Amino acid sequence: MQLVAFSQEAPAHLLANYLNQQGIIVSYQLLEGEHPHAVLLKDDKRWEEARLITQDFLRDPRQAKYQQAAWQQGQVVNMQRSQQDMSPQLQMLMRSPFTLLVLVACTLVYLGSLMGWFSQLQHMLSFQPPALLVENQQWWRLLGPAFLHFSALHIVFNLLWWAILASQIEQKFGTLNLLLVFVVTALLSNYTQYLHTGPNFGGLSGVVYGVMGFVWWCGWLRPQWGLHLSKPLVGFILFWLILGYADLLWVSVANTAHTVGLVSGCLLALIYTRLGR
Repeated sequence: MQLVAFSQEAPAHLLANYLNQQGIIVSYQLLEGEHPHAVLLKDDKRWEEARLITQDFLRDPRQAKYQQAAWQQGQVVNMQRSQQDMSPQLQMLMRSPFTLLVLVACTLVYLGSLMGWFSQLQHMLSFQPPALLVENQQWWRLLGPAFLHFSALHIVFNLLWWAILASQIEQKFGTLNLLLVFVVTALLSNYTQYLHTGPNFGGLSGVVYGVMGFVWWCGWLRPQWGLHLSKPLVGFILFWLILGYADLLWVSVANTAHTVGLVSGCLLALIYTRLGR
């Protein structure tokens, strides 16, 4: 009889060692699914006792008595936050170099703006039309506004969604494909926003909406690829767009960049799902 199952291996072994020391015979078994590390109870008559111990363990698995039981049985179970103990999302992020690179770049630019260099950074990263870039060769300005943020809420919102969604794309399709999604969505959203409002804008929002659209449509058109965006989140995206256009938000919103980013991400997903295997 299955007593409990964990997403990580270490707590399953720790609980099993303690229960066996208490005379409640259990075993560890690796299963399939979201919580594959199971503790199985051998004697059904000890169910209630085992359940109470398990509840106490779940409240605080780092109590010394559990590790002591492991030592007495000749096993040392490490409950520190190693990579094996990280959440799946954090593990995925740590294996996604381009996702991390964008996170670091945006953070450094924002810290620089807090230190009093905002004007210089804005002057260096602001968008300029292609005709002018042909003369000065400052081509990074096509993507530059994506790294410039104006408030803590602005950057936290953008980087949170970038970390979650971009790491999925990078793990599934590789770094070069995520780079392509980034460049296309940033370029199109920045250029159209420039045409609409001029160069005074910034933020990763256009790209974030792009990766949202990409994950959304890939999950819809090719669910077997494993990318997924829940219906409530899709509803939130569209509702936020409507609020921006209705001018009901307390901040200035780059509506054009958001819309073009979302549409370009969806179109890229359409291309990938039609041409990719």
